[in-house]
Amino acid sequence: GAAKTRLIPRLGAAGAARAHRRMVLAALDNAHRAALGPVSLWTAGDADHRFFRALRRSGRMADLRIQQGDDLGARMAHCLDSLLPHGPVLLMGSDCPALGVQELRACAAALNSGDDTVFLPAEDGGYVLVGARRALPGEFFDGVAWGRDTVMQVTRQRLAAHQLRWSE
Repeated sequence: GAAKTRLIPRLGAAGAARAHRRMVLAALDNAHRAALGPVSLWTAGDADHRFFRALRRSGRMADLRIQQGDDLGARMAHCLDSLLPHGPVLLMGSDCPALGVQELRACAAALNSGDDTVFLPAEDGGYVLVGARRALPGEFFDGVAWGRDTVMQVTRQRLAAHQLRWSE
């Protein structure tokens, strides 16, 4: 009952959890197949959950880390800040099955060609991936109405205001 709660009315709690599991596995597989660098999996849940234990046993586990922050923006900022000292970062959601190896490689190429950031907009007005090659301003993700159809629009305004070069 804690994963993909908007799917529960249609799939039931167990069905939503199974869908979430499949999407996380697909995202991990695509990240590994893209072969762009180390892969980490960030969770807001219990790092000792049986799903993560099964991933460890299967050998499919990435570096497991705990998300930190009160909202999606704070969690993304923390993840980026933690990983960017080691090089460019692609941060993708686990709930976009259409996001595959080719898209990941294209986003990495945009960063490698000089863009400060890269985004893959979603149909709902948000985005399913953010990539960066350098730290974003500290308040970049603050005050965004996550889950609304204006997320990408607000992000574009902030990118322009900070004179960042980006691709979509």
